[in-house]
Amino acid sequence: MRPGLIDFGGDRATGVSILLLHGLMGRARTWWPVAQWLRRYGTVHGLDARGHGRAPHTGPWTTEQFADDVAQVLAGLGRSVLIGHSMGGLHAWATAAKHPELVRAVVSEDFAPDQRGRTVETWRGYFESWPVPFESLAHVREFFGAAGDYFIECVEEREDGYHLIADLTDLYEIAAEWGRREYWSTVEQIRCPLLLIEGEHTAMPAGQQAEVAARVPGATHLVVPGSAHLPHAEAPETYRGAVEAFLSGL
Repeated sequence: MRPGLIDFGGDRATGVSILLLHGLMGRARTWWPVAQWLRRYGTVHGLDARGHGRAPHTGPWTTEQFADDVAQVLAGLGRSVLIGHSMGGLHAWATAAKHPELVRAVVSEDFAPDQRGRTVETWRGYFESWPVPFESLAHVREFFGAAGDYFIECVEEREDGYHLIADLTDLYEIAAEWGRREYWSTVEQIRCPLLLIEGEHTAMPAGQQAEVAARVPGATHLVVPGSAHLPHAEAPETYRGAVEAFLSGL
């Protein structure tokens, strides 16, 4: 099996393949709670993006390369539903646009196609203020509060404590591309069913996710009350209901 490809199991009788794509600094295993209820809809896998988890920590760090990585996995899994959070949503868009024969449908969670002008300097100070190495997994949970269960999946134990598995230098380079280009032409090439899930308190540019839904034929856009950038973790029942309804309607 490809390094970083996680098999969460599922109902093989349905014939539906689902591939989960994580966000920046995450990894496939952050999807474990979601995978538990997704398994009734088909076989569920998660993929560590390059630079994350157990995937190769080598570039290039372009959106097109990430999409090709996803396509290589789908060549083995078969035509699949892609469910992506943030960066993973972008990679799902790009794969659906570039490799439409491999993508049955897309669920995109809280990513906007035009973030030009934003720089990694906005985040650098915050990331570098983290008390790394964390002393324990309990320390990770305490530091990240409501997102603690998510972030304990993003760290690994080393001799001196717990460190982020991804390299911050690589993450800055990945995110810097989003500040230099827009992806409207990418989303306009999507022809499969598309569900966009946006946090009510998203930090993404206002209105863009609704505009994506308007530009993609038949797409649906949902704003999840009370959530920010992690609706699947911050409002899990609302997220689950939306995704289950979407999958049931395919």
